Amino acid sequence: MKFNRRIEQLAWPAVQAAAALRGSTLVLPIGAVEQHGPHLPLGTDFLFAEAVVDQVLERLPTHLPVWRLPAQNYGFSPEHLDFPGTVSLPAEAMLTNLKAVAAMAAKAGFQRLVLFNGHGGQIGLLQVAAREIQQQSPHLAVLPWFLWSGPAGVLEVIAEPERSQGLHAARLETSLMLALYPELVGPIPAAEELPKPPGGLSLEGAVPTAWNTHWISNNGVVGNPCGANAAEGKVLLELLVQGWCELFQVLLQSNWPQIPE
Repeated sequence: MKFNRRIEQLAWPAVQAAAALRGSTLVLPIGAVEQHGPHLPLGTDFLFAEAVVDQVLERLPTHLPVWRLPAQNYGFSPEHLDFPGTVSLPAEAMLTNLKAVAAMAAKAGFQRLVLFNGHGGQIGLLQVAAREIQQQSPHLAVLPWFLWSGPAGVLEVIAEPERSQGLHAARLETSLMLALYPELVGPIPAAEELPKPPGGLSLEGAVPTAWNTHWISNNGVVGNPCGANAAEGKVLLELLVQGWCELFQVLLQSNWPQIPE
């Protein structure tokens, strides 16, 4: 029988046994249902989070104590609500959902919960959630990780200025989707001329702005998807999976974070 890391496919005694292992860790893939331009599916962020998590767990040695939860597909996406199909949970609802999942993990006896997030618009919210969960369940370590900001060298695959300016449904995401689910990719649109922040300011990064997509883009793309291709996407995917494999192994072979008894 193939080793199964999917919690929803296990009976409760198997979950109990998993949680009792030293360093037992649950991974919750988190994404969003939001517009990704006229060419990418609404589920882009959770499709990416699930695909990377599944490939990472497939590569990890079976003795490592890590299992995954079903993905939380809906996310916090108010910046995209002017485009049809976007579903955005209120921040309070996201916090409530994540606290409920964490309460289960803590009660079952798991020692870590990784919030593996594929949507850049909710990074800050998940960091808040992690800190609130820490207060709710002080013996559960919570790690709010973002798909694109862990492994080294991934973003360098995309040349500047697109690396910095391709924030949404642009070349990075389009190439990865072409590698994973090419049948879900529609005709790639031409680049729009987007407004540029004044010198030193930015949409995201060191001096960020709270923005709505429709302020800056007619079709929902922020960046330039032209030139995206499956070969580039496969390079991105391998760097993501290998990088996250290494980081998960470091975590699972350690006692980090050290929480006082």
